[in-house]
Amino acid sequence: MGVLTFRGGIHVPHAKEATEKLPIVTCPAPERIFLSMRQHIGAPAQPVVKVGDEVKVGQLIGQAGSFVSANIHSSVSGKVKKIFNKRIMGADTVLVEIENDGQETLHEDIKPHGTCEDLSEEEIRTLLGQSGIVGMGGAGFPIHVKLSPPENKPIDSLIINGAECEPYLTNDHRLMLEHGREIVEGARLIKKCLGVSKVYIGIENNKQDAILAMEEHTRQDSDIEVVALKVKYPQGAEKQLIYACTKRYVPSGGLPMDVGVVVSNMASTKAVADYILRGMPLIERICTVTGSGIKHPMNVQIKNGTTIEHIAQCAGGLAEDFEKLILGGPMMGQAAPDLTIPSTKTTSGLLFLNQEDAFIPESTPCIKCGKCVDICPVFLQPAYIARYAEKGHMAKAEEYRALDCIECGSCSFICPSKRPLVHSIRIAKRKILESRRK
Repeated sequence: MGVLTFRGGIHVPHAKEATEKLPIVTCPAPERIFLSMRQHIGAPAQPVVKVGDEVKVGQLIGQAGSFVSANIHSSVSGKVKKIFNKRIMGADTVLVEIENDGQETLHEDIKPHGTCEDLSEEEIRTLLGQSGIVGMGGAGFPIHVKLSPPENKPIDSLIINGAECEPYLTNDHRLMLEHGREIVEGARLIKKCLGVSKVYIGIENNKQDAILAMEEHTRQDSDIEVVALKVKYPQGAEKQLIYACTKRYVPSGGLPMDVGVVVSNMASTKAVADYILRGMPLIERICTVTGSGIKHPMNVQIKNGTTIEHIAQCAGGLAEDFEKLILGGPMMGQAAPDLTIPSTKTTSGLLFLNQEDAFIPESTPCIKCGKCVDICPVFLQPAYIARYAEKGHMAKAEEYRALDCIECGSCSFICPSKRPLVHSIRIAKRKILESRRK
């Protein structure tokens, strides 16, 4: 098919050299884990255990709070020591603290649920509603919701997202190399659930080893195509990936299902196979631990609910000049206030920066160069939206389609004046949505 891409975007330093060739290692389970009931978009889960209860690996401890929600399962066996509230990243969160007994005792419900051939479309969807699987690329959208499109929005294509365009992160790359078979198994299950005729596995063409590995695993699947994507940020963003693979534009305010497409993250796709074929709910994930502020960068498998502090210790500890922690990558990640935050289903990367790399240059007045307009992947005018946001003119910011911004950070990166464009647009989006709710 050739190398596919989208209009706009930028070329950022990849900074993946530290971990891209490192195999996945397992982080030893901590003595205590702290499982958040808010690991997904939608209503938080509700605890179904109480202090003093003995729990096992894979046991349900948090029941989905609504249809747009997800179950939470224990990642260790042990005793529930505490259930408490804590404010994490600006949101009040219920945490279930479990003391690990070190036995790794599996819950009796952990058993295969069937095969792709045996299960019906509806049975797969029902099982995934119990699995706790969410989008593991960042947003945390519950997978059973994504796989339940309205009848008036028929789906004909599935895209498995292996672009991993965010600098520093290599967890999906390693997942494709080491667990490609399970990813393809999950893709087949999702394909059957949706009833689609075509599956694309999109991978940036700087990951030739991953492309070759996935081509080998799909050799027998004529309806699954591995496509090479141009190395460009944000190639892995949902709407840009859809255009690259299918040449379909998701309309303003629309969703992938509006153009007949569902997009699934690599890790989420593997998790589907882990649950359906092997019975294991989403209790752990692969995370890239990297940056100038950590001693030994690595790709590590972590139990959900492991504190960042414990993960850092697994990676050799913090560098002496450590300054800042970013949850995720440098373009779309969020700065963390401390290292006591527990990992969740969406903890794809931990970027530890030293003082030099964490330095934020002082911004200067806009020189109206238009670079932010040229590179915006969703055809916005970031400088105008940001200026209206800074002046408090939210109606004008909305008129300039602030809500269509995907917050990729390309405009802030390219700006020669170092204006905090994406930060201002993010504020505008929040205020516009608050106004709409009122």
